[in-house]
Amino acid sequence: MSCLRFFGLWLCLFISAGNAAESPATLPHTQPLTWEDDLADRMMDGLHRFVERKIEHAVANRQQFWKRDTLSPEAYEKSIAPNRERLKKIIGLVDRREPTNLEFISLSPANGIARIRWDVLDGVSGEGFAIEPTGKVAGGVVLLPDAHFQPQTVSDLLGSSVGDTARRLGAHGYWVVIPLLIDRSDRHSGNELVAFTNQPHREWIHRQAYHMGRHIIGLEVQKVLAAVEWLKTQTSQKIGVGGYGEGGLLAFFAAAVEPQIDVCLVSGYFGPHTRPWEEPIYRHVWSLHREFGDAELATLIAPRPLIVNHLGFFGVDGPSPHVPAGRRGGAAAGQLRAPSLESVRREFERIDNLIPQSFQNRILTVMPLDTLTEWVTERGIQHFVESLGGRYDHKLPLPDVDVATLNLRIANSQRRQVLELERFIQRLVRESDHTRDKFFPVTALALEAKKVGQASQPDPNVDRPSGQAGKPDLRHFSESTAKFREYFRNEVLGKFDDPLLPFNARSRKIYDKEKWVGYDVVLDVFPDVFAWGVLLLPKDLKPGEKRPVVVYQHGRQGVPKVVIENDEKAYHDYAAKLAERGFIVFAPHNPYRGEDKYRFLSRKANCVKASLFSFILAQHEQILNWLSSLPQVDPDRIAFYGLSYGGETAVRIPPLLDRYCLSICSADFNDWARKVCSTDAKYSFMFTVEWEMPYFDMGSTFNYAEMVALLAPRPFMVERGHWDGVAPDEWVAYEYAKVRRMYDTLGLGDRTDIEFFDGLHEINGKGTFEFLHKHLKWPKP
Repeated sequence: MSCLRFFGLWLCLFISAGNAAESPATLPHTQPLTWEDDLADRMMDGLHRFVERKIEHAVANRQQFWKRDTLSPEAYEKSIAPNRERLKKIIGLVDRREPTNLEFISLSPANGIARIRWDVLDGVSGEGFAIEPTGKVAGGVVLLPDAHFQPQTVSDLLGSSVGDTARRLGAHGYWVVIPLLIDRSDRHSGNELVAFTNQPHREWIHRQAYHMGRHIIGLEVQKVLAAVEWLKTQTSQKIGVGGYGEGGLLAFFAAAVEPQIDVCLVSGYFGPHTRPWEEPIYRHVWSLHREFGDAELATLIAPRPLIVNHLGFFGVDGPSPHVPAGRRGGAAAGQLRAPSLESVRREFERIDNLIPQSFQNRILTVMPLDTLTEWVTERGIQHFVESLGGRYDHKLPLPDVDVATLNLRIANSQRRQVLELERFIQRLVRESDHTRDKFFPVTALALEAKKVGQASQPDPNVDRPSGQAGKPDLRHFSESTAKFREYFRNEVLGKFDDPLLPFNARSRKIYDKEKWVGYDVVLDVFPDVFAWGVLLLPKDLKPGEKRPVVVYQHGRQGVPKVVIENDEKAYHDYAAKLAERGFIVFAPHNPYRGEDKYRFLSRKANCVKASLFSFILAQHEQILNWLSSLPQVDPDRIAFYGLSYGGETAVRIPPLLDRYCLSICSADFNDWARKVCSTDAKYSFMFTVEWEMPYFDMGSTFNYAEMVALLAPRPFMVERGHWDGVAPDEWVAYEYAKVRRMYDTLGLGDRTDIEFFDGLHEINGKGTFEFLHKHLKWPKP
């Protein structure tokens, strides 16, 4: 008799004895679990350590994404083109710009000062100021202030350091365009029909744009590039971009993605950014840290000149913990502080390791005591002008302008800029069904599988039951969706390529009930990463018997015990009830507990092209490895059932792990793009603290129907309470209708179902239990 069979018979014997024999303190073939601390906290701490190591290692591993060829400028441009395209994608620079059209309102004709507006995207414009050069045109400059700079009058502009620098450049013969940026106030962040929030405008735009594959960075870079295009109609000379703070970031990224920009000046931004998750969330870019640090971005500008200006930065604090009256909280934490000169110098010198010094004219300037402006050194301006082909004269007088006569108020500019971007993104949300169908045509693929099946002629020598010939070809459908499954795994959720450790199971008994016994179980996954859950074994297991398993997943802020004991209001002990019905149950812990702890975990993971579900995916893969090794488990009958965040898991993890034979989504199924991005619905995460819910470009690629298509042809069910505040019935029914159509088209109508019930955000446990008994082939009590 093999050891495995002996172990199975032995385990079944002690379980079948029921109350007559004491169950062992640990499961056979496991080590004792001796940890006494909170396992959820221990798990979270380990996950943070793991991902922070990943981020630290990213710098050394970036070279795998680059194949720089510095033999000639032409060869270099060709070699870095893939990196530039990836950068455009992750900052959301994907929309076609409108033809260049710039409107002037002259404010001081004698001095060439004008308010301007220019077309950028469909329904999106740029606004700002232009200063016409004195004398012969020497070139053009887009000058970007920090996001805090919002002049209320023209005299505010001209009397500021920005206006001082702009007039200095104008005196040297340069057209200057000064765009207004989306600022950091929260005045327009919300909807009067729902609520206003404490999110800075930049975060308000970021959260809705990110899920739709756009970004506040990319959208404002579009404005810069449209201004550059206009400047090229005014001069055949060189064009430069320069900026300070948030403007420095935009100038840097604009020059990195657009080779037509001849010179770049970055002030108050360049640095190592070793802890990007601590910066404001509107600087958060999916997978950026894995491939691009500031040194790498500098190589996208090469061989064009780059001037980095280091100076003190006034700093930006995160949102106040005291939410203003009449507004909802939920803005993400994040602050900006000036990096040390030493760290900036190290990052600047790191460029030397990537490209030869002779290949790019670059300089690092430091703010001296005799500086003429607040946001750029005079040496920086001099190098900027000389790199543009001009000759800098520090004695050249500024145009004489009576700023007191230019008190024209700049009314509603910020409101217009915010609302234009919001309307642009909300149109993307409304059109997202069409966008996703173009990317992943689920219905067309199901119809194609049906056509292929109907076209196949049955073998006349094989006797088939009536009606089987010509059924949809399910293998064809699965093969057609395989590439989308890989895209979802790699490009939307992200995955860790580390090999799983041996599971090294540890256990301890924590329950001994009349009909079942329960054990804490811990399994190794990666270094510092483990899976933890509670295994419930029915006491009536018979020798040699293999039973189905239900993996029952809790929701946000939960731990395994909430689905087992104390009749928690959302769960009603249904894991225990399933064990009483004879199912083996495993209740795992998923790390969406601890509020910002798990949100920042996801954000850290995003830096290296991963997410919260990258950890969960690896944990569940190891859970399946272990469950499948148990002699009393039928590995072909392991089901997933999750509520709330567990329901969210139900449409993300089982589609990628085919050893889950079915999935049930409770209290979560949704029109997810609307749920995450809508600015006119009270159900939307735009009005809550769940700032981690946007997944980059998910709204344009996968909604719940598309994720379920990755699970098909395996059975799938939705459980939905009418009064569940997660969404209205109409959203749920609309999205599920697409699932039902797909399953019916594939001839699998009996493999999917939805149960509406008169309840709240909770397990109902009626139709879903019927579904489990039916598809797991386990008799009802």
